[in-house]
Amino acid sequence: MSKHAAVESDDVLAERTGKAAEVVERLTRWRDDFPSPGIRFADLTPVFADPEGFRAVIDCLAACAPDADLVAGVDARGFIIGAGVAATLGTGVLAVRKAGKLPPPVISREYSLEYGTASLEIPADGVELKGRRILLLDDVLATGGTLAAAADLFQAAGAEIIAAAVVLELGFLNGRDRQGDYPLTSVVRI
Repeated sequence: MSKHAAVESDDVLAERTGKAAEVVERLTRWRDDFPSPGIRFADLTPVFADPEGFRAVIDCLAACAPDADLVAGVDARGFIIGAGVAATLGTGVLAVRKAGKLPPPVISREYSLEYGTASLEIPADGVELKGRRILLLDDVLATGGTLAAAADLFQAAGAEIIAAAVVLELGFLNGRDRQGDYPLTSVVRI
């Protein structure tokens, strides 16, 4: 699919989402009380390790914004899906890093997690972001702080978030409420 591909029909998108959702539901490994008590962790590693499952997820996410000119993946599992989607779309990929992983200058945003706080960063120079059309990807949407902070970073750099997508959304945590006006797609919503 080229980066200027036409938007696919609703039937094709539904088929891609259905196939990806089946794999995510079947292969996700759940762990209670990780990384801290009271948290139920969704491990998508088995989904990404399965060749057909990984392809289904990548195709589904790529269909969310075929006209993006840059894909951004949030640290760390977002790097995996971001690279796959960027290769599928024929775009570049930018890693949204945890604090302290990029050399200065950086643009930084602090955000709240369900089990603490953290910061995300992107380069403040070296990558022209002004006017870029970004597809923002992450693995899981929980309370929404991570994805919202990443979107803020790109908007501060003059880029436009044209869509965001996640593999798994924990709807009961209301993370969707913290997102901007961009369309947000979840392969699976629990």
